[in-house]
Amino acid sequence: MLKCNIISLMLLPIAGFIACTDLVGAETLITKNFQIKITRHCEEGNVTCDRVTYVGKSLKTGKSIFLTGKTVNNSRSYTFLGYEFRNGLYRYIITNENILLVYQGDRLILREQGELVDN
Repeated sequence: MLKCNIISLMLLPIAGFIACTDLVGAETLITKNFQIKITRHCEEGNVTCDRVTYVGKSLKTGKSIFLTGKTVNNSRSYTFLGYEFRNGLYRYIITNENILLVYQGDRLILREQGELVDN
């Protein structure tokens, strides 16, 4: 962890945030049109995490997007339900069933089933 902190101090804040990614672990979701790497930047064992990154890449255009978000959990049982990320009017949700949902305001504009792959 000390090595990660030293690296983080030397890099720009976002670059430092990403530099610590391998210490936490990540999962990659592949859908029909996207490859999404989700990384939790919280200590292992935490039920909730408000420091989650989303790096999505379009398989058609190659364009990428970087978002920050959080886990979504049942407030009573703390059961993991998925992840939520925001980008202006857009809300990106990855469910615990590996479904990518994208909302523009309250309107669902994309729904794609995905599959987790090994990193």
